[in-house]
Amino acid sequence: MPFARCCATALLALPACSLATPASAHQAASGWTYPPACCHGDAQHGECQAIPERAVKENGGGWSIVLEPGDHRKVTHRNRYFVPYGSEIRSGDGNYHICLHPTEEHENCFFVPPDAI
Repeated sequence: MPFARCCATALLALPACSLATPASAHQAASGWTYPPACCHGDAQHGECQAIPERAVKENGGGWSIVLEPGDHRKVTHRNRYFVPYGSEIRSGDGNYHICLHPTEEHENCFFVPPDAI
């Protein structure tokens, strides 16, 4: 029974711990801040960044994104992503952005310019 009480106490303390720790998000080069759920890191090491418009195409109910090395700091080889319509987030600066987490093969958040939605 002491183990169960210990675990219950730890679980109850989790929300308080998460409130005390600031979220780590960073700003896009243009100055708007990525949502904390999308970005883990800072401007040099975070997984969110603007991507070239040429990398994004509308295709079959969503967005097809093809990134080459140099298009995003985490991309080391050609990667393809598909984001269904309704899963995109409005960009704060009129550019396309993508957050890759936990690896370059995984799209976490995708941002599109307001006029593209």
